Amino acid sequence: MLVHPWDAPNHDDEWRAVLHEFDFGQLIAPGNPDRDLPVVVPTHFIFDGENTLELHLANANPVWRALIERPRALLTVVADYVYVPAAVNTDEDDDPMLGVPTSYYAAVQVEVDAEIVDDPADKAAILARQLRHFEPLGSSRVAPSVDVDSDRRLMPGIRGLRLTITGVRAKFKFGGNKTQEHRARIAVALQTRNGPLDVAARRRLLSRFPRTD
Repeated sequence: MLVHPWDAPNHDDEWRAVLHEFDFGQLIAPGNPDRDLPVVVPTHFIFDGENTLELHLANANPVWRALIERPRALLTVVADYVYVPAAVNTDEDDDPMLGVPTSYYAAVQVEVDAEIVDDPADKAAILARQLRHFEPLGSSRVAPSVDVDSDRRLMPGIRGLRLTITGVRAKFKFGGNKTQEHRARIAVALQTRNGPLDVAARRRLLSRFPRTD
């Protein structure tokens, strides 16, 4: 992923916030070098706020073989993405008919060491942490246990996964190379269009430091 200086995170808390808020991504496991393509798994996950992510997947998932071959992976998250039309992205003094459109988005790619978790009690603990994160407030389904018969029967069908972050590439492409005036015009255009992700993208656009020259 290409990250220009003006698209880089302002601080580590910025990319960590994405992993907290957008808890669904793609786990990419390359496996051995002789594999034709990596295994890509869309999945929910939880993040401890520092350097650990956890999730669980079905035993039949092909990702396990790739992770056994090589316990390294990449987890990717894309958030707040929108299309910016050519006329909106064009500098004020340029012809909008010759303008170049662009995309705004936040993207976080974390390199991870992968630990497969098969111990029933440890799997139950990962499940409990995920359920506490995802289940609605007041849900009674937040404490899976090997002592509960139905849970005990389900445990053999899943494996847990603990990912330790070893590297991060993050990109926040929201007009960081534009002047403050141009960014304000883009913000107005997003507000006027009011598409499904325009509000979130506009918030990102206005919260990041603009170019001052």
